[in-house]
Amino acid sequence: MNVDLWIDFLLCVSVLVIASSIFLVKQSFTAIVLFISLGLVITLCWIQLNAIDVAIAEAAIGAGLTGAMLLAAWRKLSMDKTAEKTIVKTVENTKTTKPRGEV
Repeated sequence: MNVDLWIDFLLCVSVLVIASSIFLVKQSFTAIVLFISLGLVITLCWIQLNAIDVAIAEAAIGAGLTGAMLLAAWRKLSMDKTAEKTIVKTVENTKTTKPRGEV
């Protein structure tokens, strides 16, 4: 078989495996990393098709910018959850302690 055909087959299988893995993982951070990886593999697909301008756009926007925005949103959400847990613990501690003056 031709080397180009092997590369095409490998890229096709990689895209299918990564895309299906995104839906199967349970952690959002892992899904974001897989999404960025998918964008980079699709960039390689565009390069294989000799569409260099589309590949550059895919790498910059699809993998780079979108991935960075997803990571920033994930970080903000994880920080909000941590702050929320701290507030809930503080409220629970104040409810369980007796007010001053009571015995």
